[in-house]
Amino acid sequence: MVAGCGADSRLLGKVAEVYDWLDAQTLENEKLIGQCEVCGKCCDFVGFDHLLFVTSPELIYFRANVVPGNIRSIRGGCCPYLANGRCSVYNYRFAGCRIFCCNGDVDFQSELSESAVKMFKAICENFQIPYRYIDLLTAIKSLTNI
Repeated sequence: MVAGCGADSRLLGKVAEVYDWLDAQTLENEKLIGQCEVCGKCCDFVGFDHLLFVTSPELIYFRANVVPGNIRSIRGGCCPYLANGRCSVYNYRFAGCRIFCCNGDVDFQSELSESAVKMFKAICENFQIPYRYIDLLTAIKSLTNI
């Protein structure tokens, strides 16, 4: 999915800008976003019965920032980057991970997700890379096959 797309620094910078914007939005709207209890339940996608989706630019950013030997295969339905109840790639986590909180306002999270998706689509258009919106488990599997 991300092979051949090249991870030039301008593209990586644009993704970082989206993430910075999302982080600012969550700080400004703490009551709506919810309070993370650092329990790791939301990282167990099968157990929590939900999916998180990622975009092509996010996968490029993730792959460029996570040491190649640290791209982990999915085992079961849990994010492979969950370690002792915490995200081991927290600084490079995907938009869905930044937005979703078990006890957050669903409407606010949806609006924030839609805004982020529009920004990622614009990045794809500007850098002429294919836009993909794929569930996180499948996406991580694709990273281990590249």
